[in-house]
Amino acid sequence: MRALCLNCTLKRSPEPSNTEDLARVVLDALETDGWETETVRVVDHVVEPGVVSEAVTDGDEWPTLRAKVITADALIIATPTWLGQPSSVAKRVLERMDAMLGETHDDGKTPLAYNRVAGVVVTGNEDGAHHCIAEIMGALNDIGYAAPGQNWTYWNKGPGPGDEEWLDTDERKWSISTGQAAASNISALARALKASPIPPPPGS
Repeated sequence: MRALCLNCTLKRSPEPSNTEDLARVVLDALETDGWETETVRVVDHVVEPGVVSEAVTDGDEWPTLRAKVITADALIIATPTWLGQPSSVAKRVLERMDAMLGETHDDGKTPLAYNRVAGVVVTGNEDGAHHCIAEIMGALNDIGYAAPGQNWTYWNKGPGPGDEEWLDTDERKWSISTGQAAASNISALARALKASPIPPPPGS
């Protein structure tokens, strides 16, 4: 089983990322359960605006990232929250994934995202985590991703400004235990779908 985390931080490598640190909790738990994992910091790549799977410009790297997305059994979108919103990087990723609405598996019937599982990680020093989770999961569910209950973890200090480093906060233990629970739920659903896949939509 393979999980891909798209880290949608605004910080370019090698700058430290709280979002990546918290996402690592989920990925570590998946690895303990036998999963192979990979993290991509999206801002380190050129992802042009658009709603197509193909490259928009010669330098557009979305097709390479998309190839990782569609070979992953689980996709985890990790984002900071600013002004109560997912990052612009996360929204760019979802815009490009819009093309998957019209794409299918090799049978020409089953939506490409069917039988894949999604999760969300959110970090920030302000309110907005639940809103970000709802926006991201709403979009991924539209595309066809499945979601178990409690497939997310977050850290935030809202409302208002707060500490910038999640590892120094009182919520650290809660964020970690919630992340581990998310990993367990993601893994359980992914394995269930392997054993009993969702069929193509009726009439497709």
